[in-house]
Amino acid sequence: MTLAAEAPDLDVLNGFRGPVYAFAHHRGFTHSFVGLLLTSAVVVGFVYLIWLLRGRKTNIPDLPPRWGFLFLFAYIAGLSHILLDYTNNYGVRPFWPFSEKWYEWGAAFILEPPILLFLLAGLILPELFSRAKAKPRGRLAAALALLCVAMLWAERSYTAGKIKHALHWQTFSSETPIRVSAYPYWTPDSRGLIRLRWSAVVETQSAYINSEADPATGDLDRSKLTFHPKQPDTPAILAAKHSYVGRVYLDWARYPLVTESSDDTESVVTFWDLRFGYPATPRTLLGASVTLDRNLHIIGEAMGPRAQKPLLD
Repeated sequence: MTLAAEAPDLDVLNGFRGPVYAFAHHRGFTHSFVGLLLTSAVVVGFVYLIWLLRGRKTNIPDLPPRWGFLFLFAYIAGLSHILLDYTNNYGVRPFWPFSEKWYEWGAAFILEPPILLFLLAGLILPELFSRAKAKPRGRLAAALALLCVAMLWAERSYTAGKIKHALHWQTFSSETPIRVSAYPYWTPDSRGLIRLRWSAVVETQSAYINSEADPATGDLDRSKLTFHPKQPDTPAILAAKHSYVGRVYLDWARYPLVTESSDDTESVVTFWDLRFGYPATPRTLLGASVTLDRNLHIIGEAMGPRAQKPLLD
């Protein structure tokens, strides 16, 4: 089950075909309910091979493997991977190939120190303090650890809802919000310690606005308020949006900021999703770009600083 829970991330192998190709297929097939059938079969097949190499021996001689149950447990472990990826703001596509729609909860950051502490405590403390002789020890600790994780998700979801409710009643440059979102993230403070903060994104008719939000009141930090005007669709932007990376990126992004910079020889169109627009975060974080010549022919594609070679268009 441990191997099966990690198996969906085998999609990192797509990185050998370039960063744009890897982005297009990340959290796709292997993170879907159908794809888990294959990843579970691969894991069980690997364990079956190890079993053969060990001379068909198990740790308990009188307990032969039940491969159907092992496949079922591997699939359940894979579902836990999809659930954990769903809780952050990157999202998953669980209904592939029937639908490539992205789903994201946004209740957790990519790396959550409290969740790691809950799970490590549930794993280690019973081994240190349990007096029970029977194994496995720590069932109660494991259940409490999972309960703490669920309570953290519930508290984060409640806080995000409170921030969004407050933002819906505010105006920005005399415009009311069309959409609002709030995402938790961890960042170092002035003392070098990490602390939880909330990043809010607001979309109006003419701009995107992002800033830190106060989880108690839902108010934005006006000193860090950033307005991103929506740029009109120029010929270069339209061409970039129809490129391979443009189509993939706009299908995934929830708050896509698309900008263009040009000189006499070429135009560079950049894509950046403000879900990841944390204060002081560079636009290369999960950003993409398309470079076009004067005739609007695509001559370069990249994810962040990594160029796609060869081009996919």
